[in-house]
Amino acid sequence: MDERTRAEVERAEAALVEHYPRLVRLAYLVLPPSMGRHRKVLTAHGLVQRALPWRVPRRPAGALPAQRGPQDAGSGYELMRQRTLELALAYEQRQRPAVLLPTVPFVWGLRLLPRAGGADELALDQALSAVPAPVRAALGLWCLEGLEADAARAVLARAGVQDPEAAERAAGQLDQRTGAAALLGSAEFDPCTVQARPTDLLRRRQRVRATAVLAAVLAAGVAAVVLPGGRPADGPVPTAAGQALDPGRLLRAPDEQWARSSRMDFTAWPPRGRQAGDRALLQRALRVWAAPPAGTRIVAAADTSTRPPAAPPRLLYAGLIDNVRVVVFHDGERLVRYAEPEGTTPTLHFARVDNADLTSAGGLVIGRGNGWLRYLIAPWVADVATRDLLTPDARPHGLHLAPDGVTDRIPLPPADGAACGHWPVAEFRSSPRIDDRRSFLVTDLGDLAPVHLTYLAHPAAGGPGEATGGPALRSWARTACTLRSLRGTGVRSVNNWAYAAQDLPEGGGTATWVCNRADTWRGPGRVMVQFQPPAAGPADPGRVTGREAGTAVCGPFGRHVLSDVHWQAKSGKWYLLAAGSSEVAGIDVTGGARAAADAATLAAPAAQGAPAQVTGRLRDGRPLRALRP
Repeated sequence: MDERTRAEVERAEAALVEHYPRLVRLAYLVLPPSMGRHRKVLTAHGLVQRALPWRVPRRPAGALPAQRGPQDAGSGYELMRQRTLELALAYEQRQRPAVLLPTVPFVWGLRLLPRAGGADELALDQALSAVPAPVRAALGLWCLEGLEADAARAVLARAGVQDPEAAERAAGQLDQRTGAAALLGSAEFDPCTVQARPTDLLRRRQRVRATAVLAAVLAAGVAAVVLPGGRPADGPVPTAAGQALDPGRLLRAPDEQWARSSRMDFTAWPPRGRQAGDRALLQRALRVWAAPPAGTRIVAAADTSTRPPAAPPRLLYAGLIDNVRVVVFHDGERLVRYAEPEGTTPTLHFARVDNADLTSAGGLVIGRGNGWLRYLIAPWVADVATRDLLTPDARPHGLHLAPDGVTDRIPLPPADGAACGHWPVAEFRSSPRIDDRRSFLVTDLGDLAPVHLTYLAHPAAGGPGEATGGPALRSWARTACTLRSLRGTGVRSVNNWAYAAQDLPEGGGTATWVCNRADTWRGPGRVMVQFQPPAAGPADPGRVTGREAGTAVCGPFGRHVLSDVHWQAKSGKWYLLAAGSSEVAGIDVTGGARAAADAATLAAPAAQGAPAQVTGRLRDGRPLRALRP
């Protein structure tokens, strides 16, 4: 029990009330990421409230309150910050069992989550999960509290950190990679500004139902013992939830079913891995999925449910991947990957994969490490190679496959904030046994299911084709680095559509207009238009001229697109350029520049940055607005 004078306790209480959001944000940052955001929010609030010292000494009757000096607020806050930091660090280090007890506030039926940030915040959150608590504490003292290095080391040392200097060095390196100093103040890391969502209602109902069933079974058992003539029943009838947790009821496709089926998706995958018959491992994986114990790390792709299995799922894999026991299930809608590292808590990873096909079910991420990943390929994939999208003329390199379908390690694409000097992808080639001899490219964007990359030169060719030919690879070389903005958004496929070619004024060569469309597993897409003038190198990026989210543009039900850009010729003169897809019959420009063309492209002199409204005219007379950045 921490004995303090009444004046110290009152100063600490005043500091807590005044700086409560600041203290909770610090506690939230230091707490283990494996707790999950809802539990971290509640625990951060609970730790800050418990950090207030006990009022042990009592003021004698009639005594006056202690006088407060100008330094009181600062000293009170420093005391609260120190105690908050100690409790948060102890929570991960398990040095004080008392901190593991339930803390107020307690919420039933709701999940409280900080508001979601963008791709940069997501990358920082992932980076924070890979470092220990002292590094996160050092980062918080520097970025959130603004302490100098010496002062931060002193606070860390008083909190029990063994090597404060090493923690500070690691925090500095983390900030350089992720820009943490600018991001930690965002709503993504603010546990005082939260949004409320319901818990998994189906799981909650199942737990209530299971509790009621258990109580009824116990009551029946007691009655059978107490009442005269009572005798046990022949045996309990398993419920649907109980059947879903029985390893003996897991669905297993025959080894050769994929070669005899017209349905090429995850339902045709046979179970693989040396531990596919390990009943104990499968039982643990199913139980953790049904009711994750405290500390389980749960990762879900965008808009993917984490509900427990309602029926026996399909087993796809069970084995050892880089010293981690891994089990992968498929329940008809989702992939569920259970990872069991030695000595640490398990991880569940969920990804939506409904309506998968030969390419989108061609593989899944079976293992991931620092800068690498491994794929588990579909049984209909005969060969795997790797190539770098930024070197389109280089030949692919063959990749070794283990007998169970696991690939060698493949480099990860560059992280957000890092230089985009390469973009590794995997090239899968389907087996001739299914009479579909094709090669297709997939890349990793952070989810279990890799992203299928495609290319479309002209809508008359039908749907998008594979991005393995020369024009497709050259187009993707200039677009690949924009894929970083899609990480963690549940993307299924990304297509490059070269919808227009335009001769530039003053003999500037030919520019290509590319509409890059990302489709998610849940349906909505995101569109980005790029203007790609002649480049000095094959990987020179284009210029983004338009964006739109939640749109059908550049998809099978949105074939019409128009965009514009200001461009400077070698003479120094500026032009307004615009280009539309093949059904655009004319383009009109109003505002800061005025021009018109009865064609799908337009080039008109215009001052640099002159505001202009660009509108297209389709062949059937309908107007078409231009996409803007």
